[in-house]
Amino acid sequence: MYQKRTLAVNHVKEHATIYLFMTILFLTGVIFGAIIVNSMGVVQKLDLFFYLERFFGQITGKQSIENMDIFKESFFYHMKYLLLLFVLGLSVIGLPIVWILLFLKGLVVGFSVGFIVNQLGFKGLALAALAIAPQNILIIPVYIVAGSLSMIFSLTLLSKLFTNKLSRPILQPFGKYITIFSLLLIVSVVAAGMEAFVSNEAMEALVKSIYK
Repeated sequence: MYQKRTLAVNHVKEHATIYLFMTILFLTGVIFGAIIVNSMGVVQKLDLFFYLERFFGQITGKQSIENMDIFKESFFYHMKYLLLLFVLGLSVIGLPIVWILLFLKGLVVGFSVGFIVNQLGFKGLALAALAIAPQNILIIPVYIVAGSLSMIFSLTLLSKLFTNKLSRPILQPFGKYITIFSLLLIVSVVAAGMEAFVSNEAMEALVKSIYK
């Protein structure tokens, strides 16, 4: 256990620049998402808030989606996203797409939180803390690590191609690549469970208290 922890720490230290780059890229997406909310016109905000209120109306009208359905949908979404990052890491030309996907993930989070807070104020902040934050505490690091690993493996392939060493040594990093992505997939199951059975229940309780 200690040896594995040491290997993980050494790996992060060795590729600290890439992990930092991916984190900054994600945070840049969050900031851009918040900027988009502030740059929207009044009519656009009202149109979007109309659909949000309809969703809240469905919750108060006891038409909410079953927890298990949310769990399945959330998990399959994370699985497809991670699988896409995994495949892109196997090709050098997929690296820019990895950057775009991570930036867009940050953009969605920033826009979602920014819009809810912008429209509902303190209640929106509470809603974001209950409905968006819990699962994202887990899933955001998963996406940052997945994107970083994809970039690391892609650069490893690139270096071996240029040095004509694309042979047996690639099997060991590839095995680690698969193993870590499998672990990230397991963490995404936990995140999907939190979204379905924690965030969803908390959101429903808060929405019903606001719109009762």
